[in-house]
Amino acid sequence: MADIAKLLANVQSTSWGDLLRDWERFLRAANHPETTRYGYLLAACQLAGYLAGEMPDSGPARDPSLVTRRQVIAFQAWMIDTRSPATAVNKHKSLQQFFRWLVEEDEMQCSPMSGVPLPDAGQKLIPLISDDETRQILDACKGSSFLQLRDQALVRMYYNTGARLSEIGCLLVTEVDLDTNSVLLHGKGGKDRRVRFGAATARVLTRYLRARNRLAGIADVKQLWVCGKGARPLRPSGIKIRLKRIGEKAGLKGVYAHRWRHSFAHEWKLAGGDTGDLMVLLGWSSEEMPRRYGASAAAERAQQTQSRLGIGERV
Repeated sequence: MADIAKLLANVQSTSWGDLLRDWERFLRAANHPETTRYGYLLAACQLAGYLAGEMPDSGPARDPSLVTRRQVIAFQAWMIDTRSPATAVNKHKSLQQFFRWLVEEDEMQCSPMSGVPLPDAGQKLIPLISDDETRQILDACKGSSFLQLRDQALVRMYYNTGARLSEIGCLLVTEVDLDTNSVLLHGKGGKDRRVRFGAATARVLTRYLRARNRLAGIADVKQLWVCGKGARPLRPSGIKIRLKRIGEKAGLKGVYAHRWRHSFAHEWKLAGGDTGDLMVLLGWSSEEMPRRYGASAAAERAQQTQSRLGIGERV
């Protein structure tokens, strides 16, 4: 909740702020996870910030019920230019939820999202992260200090489970079972699943938990991951930044949790694992997801086959 409170505190317009706080309460009542709520609210806050910067004296900059379709399209185009088409897709879906709620609350008659095209994100191949690269990352946080143990445990959990950033990042201490070497993950759509991890991960996780238990004031913190000072939870947004910094220290660019997720799917398929079992482990409901995640892996396997066959190199 701390990240959401900070996000909403930065909204300049009183009308935007009041409605977003009411929407957040509505999302909580509907039992949406904190990470989902944060993503939805971030998109609306970014639209509010965009309107305040581009047209500060306009009605929509002060009141979301006055936002027009043309302004949403302009914001979406700006997102594509400054971020990426995939990010613009996420913002589009979040804003659909926000304006649908405003219509249901009788704050506006129709949603400005009507007729706004969903951006074509294309299919971007996510680079896999190899065992050697993971070894480099683990070497970069090698040691026995609290932060080093925490970072080792984080890296190994993502590497070993293929879980989403938020699924590992939002774990509670009580959701870790060291008797069975497993964790209870809360996936999208309120779907829970239990996933196992190996002995190497269990060893460093145990060492981290012992170091965590020695922190002052830790008894009041339910979250598994905590900051180095103040016994405060380390949230997924902070973990994302931390993984990037560890990667840079290891001499690697673009280190983030989702790369291990793609690599997990790749290794599973390479070993002949069943697609249905993979869907259960990674928390997927649609068969489209294995195909999407398999694209990067299929490209790498094709390159390996190409190198082995040596086609075009015999002359």
